[in-house]
Amino acid sequence: MENPSPAAALGRALWALLLATLGAAGLPRGGESVCSARAPAKYSITFTGKWSQTAFPKQYPMFRPPAQWSSLLGAAHSSDYSMWRKNQYVSNGLRDFAERGEAWALMKEIEAAGEALQSVHAVFSAPAVPSGTGQTSTELEVQRRHSLVSFVVRIVPSPDWFVGVDSLDLCDGDRWREQAALDLYPYDAGTDSGFTFSSPNFATIPQDTVTEITSSSPSHPANSFYYPRLKALPPIARVTLVRLRQSPRAFVPSAPVLPSRDNEIIDSASVPETPLDCEVSLWSSWGLCGGPCGRLGAKSRTRYVRVQPANNGSPCPELEEEAECVPDNCV
Repeated sequence: MENPSPAAALGRALWALLLATLGAAGLPRGGESVCSARAPAKYSITFTGKWSQTAFPKQYPMFRPPAQWSSLLGAAHSSDYSMWRKNQYVSNGLRDFAERGEAWALMKEIEAAGEALQSVHAVFSAPAVPSGTGQTSTELEVQRRHSLVSFVVRIVPSPDWFVGVDSLDLCDGDRWREQAALDLYPYDAGTDSGFTFSSPNFATIPQDTVTEITSSSPSHPANSFYYPRLKALPPIARVTLVRLRQSPRAFVPSAPVLPSRDNEIIDSASVPETPLDCEVSLWSSWGLCGGPCGRLGAKSRTRYVRVQPANNGSPCPELEEEAECVPDNCV
């Protein structure tokens, strides 16, 4: 039997590599479960803002602009695409969206991923919410190879803060989940170094990764989400996805079912009241010591309120203090 030529052997190797690549392209990464649901599924997605002055009293934006949410932008995709991920760097498109609410570059990135890797099935969006509390909704479709859902919503105003979901899987083995609900918390995109909602644009150089903003991180009193008395921030938003049943006439929501799953959280009955302690400035320098000669005089210093207390937070201390002294220039 003749040995194959080097060219033929190389061709067979390349063909085997191509088959292996094509076979792996349709499988999830990292040993993730394979969705075997047959027909595509359609969902309604509802975003609910919970950014109220009661829950987040510190530096709550009232004017120019008031607290609000950008439009929602998301995609149904496979596991070989990622819109954003905690502890990883954001793309240029997501940076533009998180900092300025500009969605064009991010949409082009999503479309490019869909064309090159066929990892994105559909892009969906929902209108902006013009206040900190309110709702917006839209519909989306998922397939068994594109069963993951990701989206982002920008916090307005903010340096580069957003909320969102990274790769929520709506498939459970061979069936689609009836409903999923998630509480959302703020994230820092890592591209702007501002501490407050109204901070001027100050680029982070070098760029940082996506980090979750908590009640104690960043650990700086100027941080708009800094509430050291809290163990955790209350949810600033919530998203609910409900599967829609297809009838001959139209899609209608199925009966809500909330089985116990890791990423399904029962909504609280009342809005939390976050206590905000009074914050005062440092003392000013002591004033001149005044008084008659031969007697003790008095001097004073002052400080001012930087943050008024709210929701039964610690009250403000005295803003003026006096002390005895010996007059320097007595009369």
